[in-house]
Formats: sequence, C-alpha cells, structure tokens
Amino acid sequence: MRIAIAGGTGFVGKALTKRLLDLGHELFILTRNPPKNNVQNLTYVKWLVEGSEPVSQLHQIDIVINLAGESINTRWTETGKNKILTSRLEATEAIISILRRLEQKPKALINASAIGYYGTSFTETFTEETGKSGKDFLATTVRQWEEKASEASMLGIRTCYCRFGIILDKEEGALPRMALPYKLFVGGTVGTGEQWMSWIHIDDVVNALLFIIEHETISGPVNFTSPHPIRMKELGRAVGRALRRPHWIPAPSFALKIALGEMSILVLEGQQVIPEQLQKYGYPFQYTQIDEALKDIYSS
Repeated sequence: MRIAIAGGTGFVGKALTKRLLDLGHELFILTRNPPKNNVQNLTYVKWLVEGSEPVSQLHQIDIVINLAGESINTRWTETGKNKILTSRLEATEAIISILRRLEQKPKALINASAIGYYGTSFTETFTEETGKSGKDFLATTVRQWEEKASEASMLGIRTCYCRFGIILDKEEGALPRMALPYKLFVGGTVGTGEQWMSWIHIDDVVNALLFIIEHETISGPVNFTSPHPIRMKELGRAVGRALRRPHWIPAPSFALKIALGEMSILVLEGQQVIPEQLQKYGYPFQYTQIDEALKDIYSS
C-alpha cells in the first residue's frame, strides 16, 4: 500500500515506519525538514512551510496516518498548553485540506488521539462507548482534536481516533522517566498509588495500527491500552521487579505538584480504560500483563 504519515519521525512514528517498510509498503513522510535523499520505498514530503505543495506528491495514497503534535511531556505553562493544542489542530487541519484536494480519496484516516479524552477518575471504567469527555486541559484538547479529524468522515473517508494510553518503551515515552528513580535505588509509590495507569507496549501500538488498517469495518474511537490496566503502586512494584531494584521511597503528591505543575495530573490522577473495540474485533494483544511487557522491554 501507499501510506502517508504525518509525525513519522516521532516516538510512535519511527516504530511504525520501520515496521511498514519491513512489510514492503511505500511510505510518504510529511515533515517540515525533509532530508535531501530519500531511501527505497520512503519519500519525504515537505509540508506546513511556506511554498510547500504536498498534494502534488500524494496521489493514489491508500492510507493517511496523522501522529503529528507537540509533546505533552513539557511543563504546562499557558504558552506550552497553547503549543500542545494548536500544533494538533493545525496539523490535522492541514491533513483535512490535503484530503479535500485529493481527487482520489484514501481509504482511511488513522488519527492519533489519547485516553485523556475521558478525564480522570479513581473509580470509573471507560470504554469507547463512554459518551462524555472530561473537562480538564487534556480532555478539552483531545475533544477538539478529534472534532477536527472527524471532518474526514464527511468526505466519505473511514476515520479512526486512536486513543493512546501510556506507551511503554525502553528508550522513549514515559517509562524511562518512571524507571530512573529505581535505577538509582530510590524508586517508590508515586502519589497515593491508587491512581489508574492504562498502559500499552509499543509493539502492540504498532501492531494494533496495522490491525486497524487491515480491518476496514473499524471506525471512530479506538482505545490503545492493555486489557489489564493497573494501579500506579502496582506499576512501581513491577518496574522494581523488572530492574531488580527496591520499591520503597514514595514520591508525595505535593512535591510532584510543585515540580510538574498542572502536568502532574498525568501521574497523580489517571483513568481505567478498556480497549473494547480491539477486543471486539479480535486483536491479538502481544502483551496483556505488565510483568511480561516489562520483561520484554528490559531484556532487550
């Protein structure tokens, strides 16, 4: 297939690009700064800069995948929050503009999203059938992001919103930060430890994206989380076991709020999210339990 990816040089994008190239697909990476030389089956397409004309290079594209957006792992100042929101809306609007201008429409738009859509809760369980969204900054951002992406469905294009949970990987994402205190022998429970952590292994993220591409009846929101979310205290113990380190020095909530500001909501509060859509369609999770996921990550 011919697949266009925005955000192909990011965390998920790099892993997905490698897998798709290994499978023999032809890829078009949308980027502001394309390298001078393309490689076999991989073309870099300049976009979001003055004078760029990506449509001319994207004819007969089968699938468009939008992973573009400013990282949320920065301090949430007003400037930072504005970048997080506007980067997602501007990139998605640019994707929609491309789709409108393509004479031959792609089969699907696979758009990144986040379980932050649901807001936070210590008691509720969220699935794709949960109608209401949360009211905090991240929930508001995700809701607007999905609303913008939904314009593709008005063009007759199958549209999926991939609501990513906490993606676990050895080198990138949240796990290296979580693991560092354990490596220094000072790991322990974060906050109360009762907050939910809905996680997913990076390999399942990539495999589930391929699954959605292949299963043309899947559309709308899709939760990208393990079927077995865990409490933060359980995650800490599991990281300690995987690294053979003690789990003993707690990180109190007030200290994290001072250190992280509003972004502390990501680790001090959480949500229990179930991947009902992936389960319904029979996606074969590679990692469903936290210990097996961490064993794989730290054995490589």
